[in-house]
Amino acid sequence: MTETDILDSRYSWTRLGITLAIAVLGNVGMWSIIVIMPAVQAEFGVARADASLPYTLTMIGFALGNLVIGRAVDRFGVTLALIGSAVIMAAGFGLAAVSQSILMLSAMQFIVGFGTAVGFGPLIADISHWFYRRRGIAVAIAASGNYLSGAIWPLLLAGVLSDYGWRAAYTVLAIVPVVLIIPISLLLRPRIPEAATEHANRMSFANARSVRFSPRALQWMLGIAGIGCCIAMSMPQVHIVSYCTDLGYGPAVGAEMLSLMLMGGVVSRLVSGLIADRLGGVMTLLIGSTLQCIALFLYLPFDALVPLYVVSLIFGLSQGGIVPSYALIVRESLPAREAGARVGFVIMATIVGMALGGWMSGWIYDLTGSYQAAFLNGIAWNFLNIAIMTLLLVKSRSRRGDAVPA
Repeated sequence: MTETDILDSRYSWTRLGITLAIAVLGNVGMWSIIVIMPAVQAEFGVARADASLPYTLTMIGFALGNLVIGRAVDRFGVTLALIGSAVIMAAGFGLAAVSQSILMLSAMQFIVGFGTAVGFGPLIADISHWFYRRRGIAVAIAASGNYLSGAIWPLLLAGVLSDYGWRAAYTVLAIVPVVLIIPISLLLRPRIPEAATEHANRMSFANARSVRFSPRALQWMLGIAGIGCCIAMSMPQVHIVSYCTDLGYGPAVGAEMLSLMLMGGVVSRLVSGLIADRLGGVMTLLIGSTLQCIALFLYLPFDALVPLYVVSLIFGLSQGGIVPSYALIVRESLPAREAGARVGFVIMATIVGMALGGWMSGWIYDLTGSYQAAFLNGIAWNFLNIAIMTLLLVKSRSRRGDAVPA
C-alpha cells in the first residue's frame, strides 16, 4: 500500500469510528461539572461565581492538557497518551467525589480536565494525519464526539444525580475511563507512516489557501480568535442549567436544553466539515462565528420555556463547526509533523476562552443579578473573533505555484 492509498482509506474510516467512540467516553469530564454545578453550589453554600470555579479549573486543565498531551501524541503516539490520560481522569473523578470544599473540588476538576483533553485536540490531530481529501469531514466527526458526549452524559447523569447525589455520579465516572477507554485505545496502536505524512504535507502546501503571516503570527492570531469566540460560546453552554434554575424551570430542564444545544452542535460540526472540504477552514470558521453571534442576540429578548428550547437549538446549530475549523486552518497552513503541538496550542486557547467566559459570566451575574449583561459581554468578544477571521480571509491567497517548504 502506497502513501496515497493510506490516506482516506477504509482503515482511515475505521480508525475514525474508534476515535469517535473514545471521544464520546473521554469528554465526559468537560460536561459533568456543568450538570452538578447547582448541587455543588447548594451543598457548599457559595456564590454563583465561586460555584463556577470548578468548571473554570476544569477548562484550564483541559486547555493545558490539549497542549501537553498533543506534544506527547506527536512523540509517542495516541495510544500511550490515551492510557495515561484515562488513569489521570479516573484519579481525578475519584478524589473529586470525596471533596470537602469548593477549593478541593476545583483542584480535582483541574486533574479531570487535564486527562479529558486527550479526547479532543490530540484525537483530532491524530485522525487528521489519516485523511487528505476528506479531512474536513473527518475532523468534524472526531470533534463531534465532544458534543455527543455533552448530549448523552448530562441525561445519563441526571438520574444518578437526582436519586443518589453528585458524589455517587462522580464515583461511577471514576470507573468509566479504566474499564472502557483503555481497552479501546489499544485499537489505535498503528501509526501513520512517515511517507504518508510527508505526502499529505506536500499536497496541503501545494493546494491549500494560506494567509500572509508567519507561522508564529498565524498561530497567535488563531489563539486570540479562539479566546474571543469561546468566551462568547461559554455563556449558554456553561450557564444554561443555572439560568433555567433561576427562571424556575429546574436543572432537569436546563440539562435537556444543554443536550439539545449540543445535539445541534453535532449537526453543525458535520455540516461545517462538508463545507470546509470545499471552502477551507478560514471561511468555515467565519460563517460559524457570525451565526453564533446572531444566536447570542436571540437569547436577549426570550426567557419563556419554549422559546429557550428553540433558541438553544439554534445556538447549537450555529456554532458547532467553529472549534474544529481551527484545527483545519492549522493543518492547511502549518507543517504536518507539528500538528499535535500546534493544534493543541490553538485548542488550548479556545478552552482558555471557555474557562474565562464561564467564570466571567458568573461574576457578571453576581454583579448585576441577571444574565443579560453576560450575554452582551459574550457578543462583544464574538465580534473580536469575527474581526480576526475577516482579516485572515482578506489576507488569504492561493499557494498554487508556490515553492513547497522543506
